Amino acid sequence: MLIRGTAKKNIKTKALITDLTPHDIAVVNHKDIDGVAARQLVEKKIKAVINATTSISSKYPNRGPGILSNAGIPIIDNVGKDIFDKISNYDILELDDKHLFVNGKSLCKITYLTKDDIESRMEKAASNLWNILDGFIENTLDYAKREKELIISPVTLPRSSISMRGRHVLVVIRGEGYREDLRAIRTYIDEVHPIMIGVDGGANALLELGYRPDIIIGDMDSVNDISLKSCKEIIVHAYPNGNCPGMKRIEELGLKAVKFPFIGTSEDAALVLAYEQKAELIVTVGSHTNMIDFLEKGRPGMASTMLIQMKIGHKVVDAKGVSELYKNRIKPGYIAAVFTAALFPLTVVAKTSPLLKEIYKLISLRLRILLGL
Repeated sequence: MLIRGTAKKNIKTKALITDLTPHDIAVVNHKDIDGVAARQLVEKKIKAVINATTSISSKYPNRGPGILSNAGIPIIDNVGKDIFDKISNYDILELDDKHLFVNGKSLCKITYLTKDDIESRMEKAASNLWNILDGFIENTLDYAKREKELIISPVTLPRSSISMRGRHVLVVIRGEGYREDLRAIRTYIDEVHPIMIGVDGGANALLELGYRPDIIIGDMDSVNDISLKSCKEIIVHAYPNGNCPGMKRIEELGLKAVKFPFIGTSEDAALVLAYEQKAELIVTVGSHTNMIDFLEKGRPGMASTMLIQMKIGHKVVDAKGVSELYKNRIKPGYIAAVFTAALFPLTVVAKTSPLLKEIYKLISLRLRILLGL
């Protein structure tokens, strides 16, 4: 086996994604490659991944290596930081069964991560899951006690010319399956015309589908320049003390933005922004809702997100996984018959109730999305 390609390298995998082409070999320093990063690497149809560190440590069942392996993308594992530093962007890399060559010269011996390796490490990770869960819960509760006042207290919102009062707001986050789920709710977007918020790289997916983000909010580390230049407003997520590293990139692009100091994640900040602006309904795509999601983001707990959900959950509809309904859906005729029978009395009553009219519209829209109409 001989693999030949151009080196593309970045210390942050999500920042590397936009530069990749099918001729490239991705050179990363990414411990426990997550599912979102792996799917994006697969979409770029790269030739291989060279990782400075271990792609799957068995600390928890991270999904990335399995996704890459199933797509036929070889993973050269744990070559070390020294080797990573010796590879430069646009070097010509060659990989045979045992060696890595850079610009025609042998650099080091290599080890491929095989499917058997992935399976055995995932089994070990699964057996360790309860210990990780215990620590995750303890961290979440500990941080929740310290952060609860900051979350519950009134929030000072950034200046915005976009009013969300009484509107639906769609918040797109760069999470597992976010692109597929966004495509699956296009009927909803085209009919309701919600205000669209892209959380960092989530804005790229909106633009790819032909939608212009109303607001981009985040650290500005995974959103591309085109999205930033296309959106109506930019809100940079800052630390509670006001420190705002992401603002530097906005200034370098000659764009304007406002800061939003907030203790939680950028996803949390977007949800709070929509809630405090009196949005009628908040629809999330790609949200992080479970332990694996957060561990893949490098977070040992989900305190702020848990508190935010407790505060605003009654206004949130999560579209996570909705695309799976299309892969395994029941025959539309059966669903239509059941829903028609159930909606008949509601339709009659809705004629005299403004509130039920709105509920009827939402149920009808969900039915159309499910049936792909």
